[in-house]
Amino acid sequence: MVTASIPSPARGVWHLGPVPIRAYALAIIVGIVVAVWLGERRWVARGGLPGTVADIATIAVPFGLVGGRLYHVLTDPELYFGHGRRPIEALYIWRGGLGIWGAVALGGVGAWIGCRRRGAALGAFGDAIAPGIALAQAIGRFGNYFNQELFGRPTTLPWALRIDPAHRPVETPEIGLYHPTFLYESLWDVGVAGLVIWADRRFRLGAGRAFALYLAAYTAGRAWIEALRIDPANRILGLRLNEWTSVAVFLGAVAYIWLRRGSGREETVQRVPVAAATDGGPVAQS
Repeated sequence: MVTASIPSPARGVWHLGPVPIRAYALAIIVGIVVAVWLGERRWVARGGLPGTVADIATIAVPFGLVGGRLYHVLTDPELYFGHGRRPIEALYIWRGGLGIWGAVALGGVGAWIGCRRRGAALGAFGDAIAPGIALAQAIGRFGNYFNQELFGRPTTLPWALRIDPAHRPVETPEIGLYHPTFLYESLWDVGVAGLVIWADRRFRLGAGRAFALYLAAYTAGRAWIEALRIDPANRILGLRLNEWTSVAVFLGAVAYIWLRRGSGREETVQRVPVAAATDGGPVAQS
């Protein structure tokens, strides 16, 4: 008999007059703010110019949101296209559905554009922002909690998540308790952020290795958490598509760290504007 469980929120949307305030959107916004704040501190500590991370984020974040949504729609097209489906719902981002791999990939393109504009080294920028991205993911998972989505298999553990009948799988409408995979991933992501910060200080990671460590550590957790989830997903050889993606990204990240072993931090993380250099501004080196 279960004596305790995590209750689900009664609602995920509040209204200020005609304006809906959605918990999912708030979680994403707070995560972005935290990522930019921490990334800015780490960037300046590496020798970069203040304001650079926030400036690059104005390009990278929109790219990342579009990429995350595209990945979700392209890997689960049956949710939006076909008989009885409404393709317009592919644009309903507030209902959930952002694939981290699309967000990282297209967000990386936006970061590359922003880095070129600001004269920043892309590898150094990735190293600075990596733990902030992990924390943003940790916060963003609470959006799934408010939407009552992406939970795991039924469980009788004391920390089981209670799901309302309207959100339960059609296969198990009588079961109300499930693994809180949103919480598992959130806690894991906090641990990933701490690991990257510690390893970066201990081994002075550079040339994109701190970012690669974030990818490797995150995917190691995502693989087993993904295996617990029961939401519909396309499978290849019995494994969910996101599990295969996690394996591929993990192997690529580990290979990158190995190949760049012995590399120090970039000597120059950002080109200093002429005006700043002549006025005695900061020399962007680490």
